Amino acid sequence: MSTRNLLLSIPLALALGSTVLGSAALAQQGPNLGKPITEADVGAWNLDVLSDGTGLPAGSGTPAQGAPIYSQKCAVCHGEKGEKPAPGYGPMIGLHEFKTIDAPKTVTYYRYATTLFDVIRRSMPFPTPKTLTNQEVYALTAYILSINKLIGENDVMNAQTLPKVKMPMADNFIVRFPDRI
Repeated sequence: MSTRNLLLSIPLALALGSTVLGSAALAQQGPNLGKPITEADVGAWNLDVLSDGTGLPAGSGTPAQGAPIYSQKCAVCHGEKGEKPAPGYGPMIGLHEFKTIDAPKTVTYYRYATTLFDVIRRSMPFPTPKTLTNQEVYALTAYILSINKLIGENDVMNAQTLPKVKMPMADNFIVRFPDRI
């Protein structure tokens, strides 16, 4: 058998072997494997947040509540004041105008403030995403919007107020519809 054929057959053999071994292992894993998934199971992973606020959970937060959370859970990667991140991480404070394509894209580039909430809730803090409470996510969102001067120091972010925040780039995105080109 040629080396190429041998290399191509290894994944197939592993897949077939894991199917046979996998079924025996499944039987030993417990009662939840192979059980149909429920709406409640899906709900735990359904984190979609739309631009109009649909999908935002209950809760609220202020910039003052977000500042200590940011210092504790975000500053190590994104910088003490959000300006000077560690290598490989993005700053939290940014431009309010993007005149060139290579301008750094920070949270001020988002079209909707709800995007910031969504990103924080789904992927922060690294390396333990989805460990923040909804209150913490609202507070961090408020803090980051505040340090970018997009909301006031005393503004409260919640499911009603967050979608109303006017982002600097909101009107600068072009949406093309294939049927209208």
